[in-house]
Amino acid sequence: MESAAAPEARGAEAPRPPAPPPSPAEPPAAPRARPRLVFRTQLAHGSPTGRIEGFTNVRELYAKIAEAFGIAPTEILFCTLNSHKVDMQKLLGGQIGLEDFIFAHVRGETKEVEVTKTEDALGLTITDNGAGYAFIKRIKEGSIINQMQAVCVGDSIEAINDHSIVGCRHYEVAKMLRELPKSQPFTLRLVQPKRAFDMIGQRSRSSKCPADAKVTSGRATLRLRSGGAATVEEVPTEFEEEASRRVDDLLESYMGIRDPELASTMVDTAKKTPSVQEFAHRLDSVLGEFAFPDEFVVEVWAAIGEAREACG
Repeated sequence: MESAAAPEARGAEAPRPPAPPPSPAEPPAAPRARPRLVFRTQLAHGSPTGRIEGFTNVRELYAKIAEAFGIAPTEILFCTLNSHKVDMQKLLGGQIGLEDFIFAHVRGETKEVEVTKTEDALGLTITDNGAGYAFIKRIKEGSIINQMQAVCVGDSIEAINDHSIVGCRHYEVAKMLRELPKSQPFTLRLVQPKRAFDMIGQRSRSSKCPADAKVTSGRATLRLRSGGAATVEEVPTEFEEEASRRVDDLLESYMGIRDPELASTMVDTAKKTPSVQEFAHRLDSVLGEFAFPDEFVVEVWAAIGEAREACG
């Protein structure tokens, strides 16, 4: 005869094994290390090869180059990529290919020229180095300046009528030159880049406006920004290159400047906006200091749209 306790024993659950101790929390994934980007550099007129790294904008780039060669950053007028010549198609803009070789062009001789403005336009296209120096990027054939052998592509404009313009942006310098009265002489103080022996006598005054040569190499570039840190990005798409070229052409025709970085920024802004009205509003918030006229903004929007259609 079974005892009364037997059914209770059969119905009771077997004791559970103790829970395993909690596994230690996995440590958070370590942040991905930024690649160490080291660029080779030389002074364009001749020097040993230096190596630079750790810069995020043009001013810091110039400081690194200056440190490598024991010169002041203010000695550097501009840089070209993969060519030691004063070649405006190889001018360093807002992007550097990760394998590009940087050549720094430093101050050479200072010269003064007297110009009489007989036409509204002098025939100059101005750009700047992003660090305080505006210089001549193109000279139009048949223009007033084209007749002056002393003025060359690559010359930095240091003063107009003894008024220093060091620190002014290219569009400010172009505006000053446009506003000079006709039939009245004025003086330009220019600084030419120091040249190597094989560059002496070179004037390089293209009358055409060819698209700036592609100076990036590899599949990625280091994009330098006037505000914020530099970023490693994919090489621009065919559409981005074509749109930036068209916008840069419009900058030259409207304002007498060329600035691939500015053109690229405008294209990036257009890609994020659905209408020309919103595009104009965003340009005012991002690039308000340029005070772009409405008709210019409309032409830029149209040019970017045409580039998109052309590139499929």
